Amino acid sequence: MDTELRDALNSIEDPQLDLTLGEAGMLGALDAVRGAVRVELVVPVASWPTIDALRDVVERVCIEHGSGVPEVVVSVMQETAIRALRTTLRERMGAPAGDAHVHGGASAEPTPRFLERGSSTRVLGISSGKGGVGKSSVTVNLAVSLAALGHKVGVLDADVYGFSIPKMVAAADEPVILGDTVVPTFAHGVRWLSMGWFVSDDQPVIWRGPLLHKAITQFVTEAWWGEPDYLVIDMPPGTGDVALTLSQVVPTCEMYVVTTPQPAAQRVAQRSALAAKKLRLSVRGVIENMSYFVGDDATRYELFGSGGGASLAEDLGIPLLGQLAFVPAIREGGDTGRPVSATDPTSEVGQAFAALAARIDAQGPARVYRQELRLA
Repeated sequence: MDTELRDALNSIEDPQLDLTLGEAGMLGALDAVRGAVRVELVVPVASWPTIDALRDVVERVCIEHGSGVPEVVVSVMQETAIRALRTTLRERMGAPAGDAHVHGGASAEPTPRFLERGSSTRVLGISSGKGGVGKSSVTVNLAVSLAALGHKVGVLDADVYGFSIPKMVAAADEPVILGDTVVPTFAHGVRWLSMGWFVSDDQPVIWRGPLLHKAITQFVTEAWWGEPDYLVIDMPPGTGDVALTLSQVVPTCEMYVVTTPQPAAQRVAQRSALAAKKLRLSVRGVIENMSYFVGDDATRYELFGSGGGASLAEDLGIPLLGQLAFVPAIREGGDTGRPVSATDPTSEVGQAFAALAARIDAQGPARVYRQELRLA
């Protein structure tokens, strides 16, 4: 078959892996059958989520090369091909292709390339002092809005005990496990990973600190995030083990504090921000959620008071980045797995999330000052 056509097909990028078909070993046989081109796509699992998207691109490429509409067949990788793909992912991550070890037999935690010094990836921790302020809704819609700006975005649901991301995005497929590497699921232009895809809804996660630390570390360092522009982390409410783990694993994590307008919530959120500062995590901004509700009479009602976000931002010396309205569309989007930023980006609240994403993007990465660089 035409070498140029094969090269063009090999260069098609799979959005699930952020690798080309050639890099992932996903282009199989290319033959002429009864005067038509037959293209074989080889996927890691039968339910690979981007099959339809890849099929469409393959057809377009073949037509552009004058080969007509191809017959696209899909097959599943053999074990040797899966091992090869896993090796490719581990090497791209900067981790050893085999099990990581250090001298003496102790296990070593790999550091993915996107966490190395000089990486352009920004890690955003979305935190709150307490539950019930809409932190996960902010995380989901912010991530979708960042992706809409053209960025590669991943979301890690670090609220292991109270995970909610899987239902809020309703991804058609679960994460794929290739040996010791997890490929996050892909939906709404974003990669997603949560403990919720590995346990049933009615199964509580009852772990002590060391198990929680190990799980979060593995989600960050041993999942295939590629080289994202943003990794957005949905933090559990309050202060505790997850914040400690992230300060060790991702010391460049930028913290954004979500609060509601009432003073009581503002005081609790302040503790979360101060804890982050003690862990030397950069606190970059405040996001006020449920700021107001606009009734059918066009009157603006401040159901939870006012001023909490601005007061918190002033106390911390950081900007108030957004005030988000209290609207049913956010709740409905979370309940149905269709985030409002994806389904109705031109609505008032959709535009508010877009503006929030643009402000965070415009801030640029935080400067990290290391203790050892201080002058005596």
